[in-house]
Parts: sequence; C-alpha cells; structure tokens
Amino acid sequence: MKRIWQALMMAILLGAAVSTWAMPTKIVVGIKARDAKFIGTSMGGVLVMIQDVETGELLAKGYAQGSTGNTKLLMETPKERYTKLIVDHTARFEANLDLKEPRKIKIIARGPLAQPQAVNEVSVTTWVVPGKDINELVLEMPGLVVRALSPSAHTMIKGPANVEVVASVTPMCGCPVNPKFYWKPENYEVAVIVKKNGQYFNTYPLKFSGKTNIFQTDLQLDKGVYEFIVYAYDAKTGNTGVDKTTVIVK
Repeated sequence: MKRIWQALMMAILLGAAVSTWAMPTKIVVGIKARDAKFIGTSMGGVLVMIQDVETGELLAKGYAQGSTGNTKLLMETPKERYTKLIVDHTARFEANLDLKEPRKIKIIARGPLAQPQAVNEVSVTTWVVPGKDINELVLEMPGLVVRALSPSAHTMIKGPANVEVVASVTPMCGCPVNPKFYWKPENYEVAVIVKKNGQYFNTYPLKFSGKTNIFQTDLQLDKGVYEFIVYAYDAKTGNTGVDKTTVIVK
C-alpha cells in the first residue's frame, strides 16, 4: 500500500512539474512596409502564422491590425539602439504560446490583404524559450501597391480609339504618394507594358496626374486585343508592384 501511495505521489509531482514547465510566452509581430510605415487595418491587415520549424505544427494564426504607426518616429526620427517602433495603436499581431520547451519557430506574414494583386509574403525563423517574451519582432515587407483603375478589365471599344490608362501607386502601407509627403511621385518609375494580340507592342511611361497616388497616360490604339501590364518601381529601395488589365478595340 505504501509503494502504491508513493507511486501516486510521484505521478502527481511529475504532472505538476510538467504543468509548471508549460509557460505562456508572448510574441508581438508587426509588418512594416519597406521605406514606409506599418501595414494595418486600412490595407486589410496582414495574415500572420507561427509554425514549429521542425514539425510544421501551426502554433498561432491571426491578423496584424491597427494603425500605420507614428509617422514622425518612423520617417523622421533617427533610430537609436532599442528604439521601439510598435507603439500606441500601431498594427500588430500578438500571439501567446503555451510552451513546454524551447522551439524554433517560423513567422510568416502575407499581405496587404485588401489588395490581392499586391500581396507579398515574408518570413523569419527564431528560437523561442518558454516564458521569455518577444515584445517586438518587426518584419519588413517589400513592394508597392499598384492598381490599374482604367480601363477596367475586358473593356470593349470601337477603334481607332484614345485609351486613358490610369493607375494608383502607393507603398504597401497605403501611404500617400504626393509632392507634399514623404513619398514623392518622382521617386517612382511608373509605366505600362502593352501587349497586342499576345505579343509585346510597346512600353509607355505614366506621369503623375497631380492627384494623390494617381499616374496616367493616353494611348492611341487601333483594332486588336490588348493587355496592359502596369508597373511601378523605386530604384532607391527596389520596391516594385504590378497590376494588369485588358481592353479590346474592335
């Protein structure tokens, strides 16, 4: 009887030890657009997944939501060591993992979700130890959000025709491209690659229209099926974005 009691007590103690060793561990993830601010709710947020590198187990999944962050802090203030970027209501995803042992994790971020043509994916791997919080982990998302506004897809018109090509261009956070802001129109090369009947036809530059984010040009087109591939490129950062549309000139 004594041995049974001792075995039972040992099992209880071991169970308590395991339970104690499983500790909640916080990880705060933010996704910052390259050369811009954080990607948040205004752009549909960012899907964040945390996986175990060894097993592939999904440990946490959610969305980075919130504001684009403190403009002065992100775009003007020189960054010192340990400068915290995710402040106040800045967009973030907070995961609380129940860990029993150190695990190597992979953090994957996909977004901005409100602009499917611009969705990119970035990831990072890191070790995490039970009870040792990671209070700020910032992933940088390269790219530009390009949206072909005109002509709308599968537009059919009589030719020969003047076709206005209009596109919106922003950083991944949706921040404004305007001479009065940090993201100057002249920083971006914006153009449309035109295919006619499936073959390369020509490339035409788009100019800033004077309206925030908007670039445009006019094309004279004769009969044919046209595909417009609109791109924006920032040579200083490598940020690039693309969108497509089509038009049929009868």
